[in-house]
Amino acid sequence: MKSFYLVAVACCLLFVTPSNAQHKTTKKKPVAKTKKIVNKSTVMPKVDYNQPLVWHTDLMEAQKLSNASKKPIFGFFTGSDWCGWCRKLQNDVFVKSSFIQWANKNVILLELDFPRNKQLSPELKKQNGDLQEVFHVAGYPTIWMFFLTDDAATQKKNISSLGSLGYPSGAEQGKEDLLFLKNANEILKNQSK
Repeated sequence: MKSFYLVAVACCLLFVTPSNAQHKTTKKKPVAKTKKIVNKSTVMPKVDYNQPLVWHTDLMEAQKLSNASKKPIFGFFTGSDWCGWCRKLQNDVFVKSSFIQWANKNVILLELDFPRNKQLSPELKKQNGDLQEVFHVAGYPTIWMFFLTDDAATQKKNISSLGSLGYPSGAEQGKEDLLFLKNANEILKNQSK
């Protein structure tokens, strides 16, 4: 049954159609830590955006989370075991608390890995390759922010791309996260226009 599901997902990816491109520069869902804030008449949970990052690898899982939360998917195309710039982006941006807070609040993280020395399942390799083709990714690291929806009439997947990012070149050393987040926020701001 699992292999049927993975084959069905792979077939769906073949019919993905990109739209609205604006080109610019499997783990469990996290359980949010909550604090109760007592107002005069209500008790509201407060989400703690400092929780650790959760990188998903399954596109269908990321789509479900994205659709439920109305957050775009943050597709990180990487060569985890060979790409020096990918490691640099992770060390200069992704590990910083500013990025962790931003990501937990604004996006669903999806790692699309193209390793050289470790094996991916055939289904994961195909999923990542299909998305690489859809977004015309030619270098790493590349990040695409997008929404993925199902078209009931055509039984296909639709991608609404918001924009792309790479390593924040030109940033002041030690403040790469600030430039990266500025660029990412510009992409998110343009989504509402």
